[in-house]
Amino acid sequence: MKFKIEQPKIPVELLETISIHSLEPRDEISNGVIENITIEYQDAVRVSMDKMMFRNVTITESSLEQIELTDIVFEKCDFSNVNFPSSFMHRIEFRNCKLIGTNFSQSRFQNVRFSDCLGDFSNFRFATFKQVSFEDCSLISADYCSSISQKISFTRCNIDQAYMVGSKLKGVDLSDCTFDELSVEIEDLDGCMISSHQASTFVGLMGMIIR
Repeated sequence: MKFKIEQPKIPVELLETISIHSLEPRDEISNGVIENITIEYQDAVRVSMDKMMFRNVTITESSLEQIELTDIVFEKCDFSNVNFPSSFMHRIEFRNCKLIGTNFSQSRFQNVRFSDCLGDFSNFRFATFKQVSFEDCSLISADYCSSISQKISFTRCNIDQAYMVGSKLKGVDLSDCTFDELSVEIEDLDGCMISSHQASTFVGLMGMIIR
């Protein structure tokens, strides 16, 4: 599926380096660059950030529920096992980020690009995707259960053992993705595009046996 993703609108010439060591509920942060730091043990809700660049930032042991992100680039960041449930992300790019086990459940993504990211075991349960692209990502055992997709694409991704039950894949092209097994229901595959060599993966869903 081909569609245009709006890029983050960041006035680079106006950005200044910002130092953050803690986040409080309803914090508002904008127009800055955050880089080469580790933020630990944060628990805050409804933090709002816009027009930001994050480079080499690590967040650990943290929960940032209902975070609102607009016009942001994350580059070489590590958010593994961080909780971002029920969040909203608009015009966001994740570039070469580590998102192992990151929890994005029930979040809304609009005009978001994930490129060259390591997102094994990431959680997108009940998420809503509108114009979202995963490119050259590892998404082994990622969970997309009952997500809602309005223009989503996977390009050259490893989605082996991803859990996609209840996630409608109509119009989604998986033909250049890598997988030996997917958890999916036959009705979820209606209109999904796969390659001929991938077809055998789904034969069992139709009650067929290959000899």
